[in-house]
Amino acid sequence: MSRRVKPTNIPQERDFTGGMIHSQSCAFVGSTGEKKLDDRISALAKDISGGKENCLLAEMLISAVRISRGSVTEGDFKTMNRSLKEMRLASEVFYPYRNCRKISVFGSARTDPEEPEYKAAVEFSRKMRDAGFMTITGAGPGIMAAGNEGAGREDSFGLNINLPFEAAANAFISGDDKLIDFNFFFTRKLSFVKESDAVAAFPGGFGTMDEIFETLTLIQTGKATIYPLVLVDAKGGKYWKFWQQFVVEHLSRLKLISEHDFSLYKVTDNVDEAVEEVTRFYSNFHSYRYVGDMLVIRTQKKLKESIMKKLRADFTDVLKSGGFKQSGPLPAESDETDLAGLNRLIFRHRRRNFGRLRELIDVLNG
Repeated sequence: MSRRVKPTNIPQERDFTGGMIHSQSCAFVGSTGEKKLDDRISALAKDISGGKENCLLAEMLISAVRISRGSVTEGDFKTMNRSLKEMRLASEVFYPYRNCRKISVFGSARTDPEEPEYKAAVEFSRKMRDAGFMTITGAGPGIMAAGNEGAGREDSFGLNINLPFEAAANAFISGDDKLIDFNFFFTRKLSFVKESDAVAAFPGGFGTMDEIFETLTLIQTGKATIYPLVLVDAKGGKYWKFWQQFVVEHLSRLKLISEHDFSLYKVTDNVDEAVEEVTRFYSNFHSYRYVGDMLVIRTQKKLKESIMKKLRADFTDVLKSGGFKQSGPLPAESDETDLAGLNRLIFRHRRRNFGRLRELIDVLNG
């Protein structure tokens, strides 16, 4: 069966960290403490890479030397080595699909195929595939299997965690080249965050709570770029409504979160509404990156003057200084020539209260 999800012009180097990838400098590589060894490493890195990444490779090699000579246990060394191997493997698997939109689907491993939540997850993933999104799951049973079933093997990824009580990946992704085994939860969660353009969570246990709260925390603090997070119940289900009640009555009432943080996610028991929440987010908004202290938001169409007027009237609180303006690509974006035709909204962003930034993006989408 051939893939249904087709590549699009999303950034090949997505700045999922909220600004750090593009601004990382090679001005300071570090040192092993021995100049001759530093020079050998620099020459080796240049010989291996032959490109602009050689300083980053040199820094990684120097870090490895310093780890081997430093005050670390064998267990620490093994953990660092295994983590790097898992990150490398995941990057290699996802690389051929870097131009495809993807959505991560979270939820319980204990949900049976006969349950309405399972059926809703199958329907949701199938409709997201038809809307142009590949699906990423944790590769296990329950909701994870439903996500892979709905998307189909050709448009699915599985990020399997090695657990003593879950012997193998679900049948819908088992044996596929897009199945990745992880030993560590943190490297697995990094892949979810790094590769996703949206997240959908169905009812689940501690693992699901961990995944959605980490997603919310990363977006709320600007450590990950904003993307849709939709919390989906089966029709008439109350799981996420009770979760929302806890957030309102405790986190919000005690002023532990901002009122604008509610804009970072949506609760629904309607699959079509969940799909619409994701697809509407990308109806005009395309992507963003930081260039110095400037936030560059790419849109597929030039913004109407009525939208610019609304931004100037309602969103001055997101500005560090200056105002909003539209333009073509900045010189610093020359490394992303495939995005040159997109419109830009540029302003100096305060880099706080990212719920307000999500509300601004909603305005751009009309």
